[in-house]
Amino acid sequence: MDHRDGVGFDDAERLLLEGTFEDCRSIWYSSNYVFLAQMCGPTGEPFATIYKPGSGESPLWDFPGGKLYRREVAAYRLARLLGWDFVPPTVVRDGPRGEGSVQVFIKHDPELHFFEQREIPEHVPQLQRIAVFDFLANNADRKGGHCLVDAEGKIWAIDHGLCFHHEYKLRTVIWDWAGEPVANEWLEDVAGVMQALLQADEQTGPLRECLAGHELEALVRRMERMLEHRRLPLPGPHRSYPWPLV
Repeated sequence: MDHRDGVGFDDAERLLLEGTFEDCRSIWYSSNYVFLAQMCGPTGEPFATIYKPGSGESPLWDFPGGKLYRREVAAYRLARLLGWDFVPPTVVRDGPRGEGSVQVFIKHDPELHFFEQREIPEHVPQLQRIAVFDFLANNADRKGGHCLVDAEGKIWAIDHGLCFHHEYKLRTVIWDWAGEPVANEWLEDVAGVMQALLQADEQTGPLRECLAGHELEALVRRMERMLEHRRLPLPGPHRSYPWPLV
């Protein structure tokens, strides 16, 4: 299952929630337990997913333990509220190793990572919008390998477990356009979601369920800052790059 199958995001969420696990294989190079899972939909259609159980998360000193998978879902929910469709459908559900996040697997060329993508002019606007998103989500781990290009040239952003901390922790490889103006249409999207969060609109419920109150307040403050400065952020005095870079 991917976006070329004609499956919309709402339908994809239902498949992820209703599908059954047929096979789970560990991705050995991940620091946390991450599984490439083969699933089967209600009518028998097979599809591939990425399953990240909370039970397999490595302890971190600065992020709450056992709940990083909910931040994966929060990133998807934020992207959907913004109308930015580059985070693959992601849900919370039970699986073979317990509750975790389950996300649609995106077929991609692993060699075509960010450092290759940025050299292709038609990819630049997509990457710039991901940079805006990472500031809003306070992404502390945007590596080059977390931007995936599918067969149609669309860039998908994955791996958002280290997002939404209430303290500023932006660590990313996407600094190429630091300080440049943010497109007005993207700022309008941000303003709309910020107002919805401030008013606790029903549409923001799925995002609010994933985060603590102080994390939501920090998200709104970052939105306010983005709307005030209207530019992509600059690297700060803190550690601004993840490791490894890819």
